[in-house]
Amino acid sequence: MTVTTPRGFRAAGVAAGLKASGAADVALVVNDGPDATVAGVFTANRVKAAPVLWTQQVVRGGVVRAVVLNSGGANACTGPAGFQDTHATAEHTAAALTGSSPRRRLGAGEVAVCSTGLIGERLPMPKLLPGVRSAIRGLSRDGGAAAAEAIMTTDTRPKTTVAKGAGFTVGGMAKGAGMLAPAMATMLCVLTTDAVAGPEALDAALRAATRLTFDRIDSDGCMSTNDTVLLLASGASGVEPTEVELATAVTAACHDLAQQLIADAEGATKQIAIEVVGAAGEGDAVEVGRSVARNNLVKTALFGNDPNWGRILAAVGTTAAVFEPDEVDVAVNGIWVCRGGAAAEDRSKVDLTGRDVTIRIDLHAGADAATIWTNDLSHAYVHENSAYST
Repeated sequence: MTVTTPRGFRAAGVAAGLKASGAADVALVVNDGPDATVAGVFTANRVKAAPVLWTQQVVRGGVVRAVVLNSGGANACTGPAGFQDTHATAEHTAAALTGSSPRRRLGAGEVAVCSTGLIGERLPMPKLLPGVRSAIRGLSRDGGAAAAEAIMTTDTRPKTTVAKGAGFTVGGMAKGAGMLAPAMATMLCVLTTDAVAGPEALDAALRAATRLTFDRIDSDGCMSTNDTVLLLASGASGVEPTEVELATAVTAACHDLAQQLIADAEGATKQIAIEVVGAAGEGDAVEVGRSVARNNLVKTALFGNDPNWGRILAAVGTTAAVFEPDEVDVAVNGIWVCRGGAAAEDRSKVDLTGRDVTIRIDLHAGADAATIWTNDLSHAYVHENSAYST
């Protein structure tokens, strides 16, 4: 149930010594083909880590045969030397993979690189490169679970998924537990499929899926420097799905991973779905949902089991969405605590003792809707984020 479930892929995860804990910190995913097409979506942050800049170039070429990922260091804000380290990682990986299978030559331009961890520190290359070689030796069809563990930072558990299509499969792994904000989240994600699909088809499916999933989770309003989502296709199934079939399977995999990310958000005790309906446009619904998701007064109230609808309504009011304040309704876990912009049902009826919370906001301004997913903010969030990382 991970990146090696689709046919044509091997993976590995090893400990190279990048993490002081000694835990696994280098992962490798290899596409054995017959195809090696790729699409990618990256952080919208103008401050981009070296591996993001490198991998954006690689993805533009439309072919990726391997992805090397490391935790224990973001390689962000490390200047030209950091970019050289990323380039060297790709070159080393390509050469080592070619050496292990001389009949298939790889170039550095076919190797994507992803990093996660502390910002501003160079990667220890004397540890990373031997780790890559160790990962190559450990590559297997059963290596997806180990790879998912190797990319974890403050995650409490690995995040993997599988979605089935008509004769083809999509698998995936992701990491992320904090700095989760739209465009995309603080995350690395590798998706694989054995479908036959060109770069354009993969790009359309991935962007459609990301828009409805990763772009709609928002833990703490902070945007990372390293966000990367890659979709690799091996073509090993021999099945070429329709655009809709491919997008449906990719979206299902992304949705599952996105929910796992929010469920594991740093210090969270609540998993919150903000459903905005009756919007004049989808953009309005997303803006309203995002505003509530990022409102610390709302998030801390929910941590305290307080269905404070006034804070929700105030957050809605900070947006440019079309609505009349005296027409907005708000429900928390099915209890309409606000009707027409004023108090309605007794808020004491709202049960917030469980982990799952649903906030429904009806703007009464149109027919569009959107859902944003977030979490509360607890005392543990401050503790988990004491070391700034991506």
